[in-house]
Amino acid sequence: MATALATQEKIAATFRRQVQKDKRIQNAYLLVRSDKLDIALNLAEGQTGEVPAHPQQACHLASVGKLFTSTLIMMLQDEGRLSVDDPIAQHLDAELMAGLHVYKGHDYSGDIRIKHLLQQTSGLSDVFFPLVKKMLKDPELSFTIREALSWGKAHQPPVSPPGKKHVYNDTNYYLLGLIIEQLTQQSFHEVVHERIFDPLGMENAYIQSYSSPNVSPAYPPAAIYLSGINFIEDERFGKIDYAGGGVVAPLQEYLLFLQALVNGQLVQPATLHQMINDDVVMGFPAIGFNYGYGVWKPKAIPLLMPKKYFCWGCVGVTGAFMFYHPSTEAYVIGTFNDQAYTSKALRFMLTKVIKPLLDLDK
Repeated sequence: MATALATQEKIAATFRRQVQKDKRIQNAYLLVRSDKLDIALNLAEGQTGEVPAHPQQACHLASVGKLFTSTLIMMLQDEGRLSVDDPIAQHLDAELMAGLHVYKGHDYSGDIRIKHLLQQTSGLSDVFFPLVKKMLKDPELSFTIREALSWGKAHQPPVSPPGKKHVYNDTNYYLLGLIIEQLTQQSFHEVVHERIFDPLGMENAYIQSYSSPNVSPAYPPAAIYLSGINFIEDERFGKIDYAGGGVVAPLQEYLLFLQALVNGQLVQPATLHQMINDDVVMGFPAIGFNYGYGVWKPKAIPLLMPKKYFCWGCVGVTGAFMFYHPSTEAYVIGTFNDQAYTSKALRFMLTKVIKPLLDLDK
């Protein structure tokens, strides 16, 4: 029979082997916590420059940050300041809304609702990756969020009417960030600190290119590789990450956030249920998943993905993940910090972490 200690050692050994055998991975981090199973792992492997990887390093988990944005939106709904069914035009200025969504000659801008942004079904196209490619070619090129959205109107036409198609992108979450700013009359990063980081004691957390941690870090942030460059070193890329995934924090502090979300400290239980279960089927390349409000859920598939594997959380393009597995009451957070691990990281989490936890829980 498996023991907690043996299971921890198995997960840790598998993680370290995965990092050591793949030359593409410069550094990687994994946290697994289940009080039910007496599991507590916080691992780091590899290095950032000349600095050995350390569990206390702050990690940029890419689009995992979207769950912070959707949580803030739902906190505002709990306060009665918005509804996910509101047209976004109710909360955004006319200049921003003008020509935002023109598809096949029809202007659907006024039909986009907050729910469409949360579920990635607005029909709008991504601006983040096209602009990253442009900035890689031109080191002097930089964009504010509003400039990025304006560029998108001119160069990235919508792909469908609102509510008709799931298209995962940062554009939707830029708009959510601006809605948060409009309703609070504060900058997005100020709201994140005031409503999430500070109350939860996330003293080393910050929004890349926008804010600083409350406590000076003892270690440099982990290097993170997107399109072959260390994304964490260039402030320009952080500027257009914003509400689409700009959170940087040690894994232990991401755990504080996810625990608070699960335990009803941030949104009401019914609101969390809505975030998880008001979902749509994701398209390629995320086949096999449903998407709620910034929330990924693997779909149950007989034999391949039994119901016992059900978990919910979020994913980052750089091999990052943050999930809660209700069956084992486990929190699984980690990153391989390289775009090559976008899908591999999910498979690792499900087969090399959650499966051993299920074996222990028999």
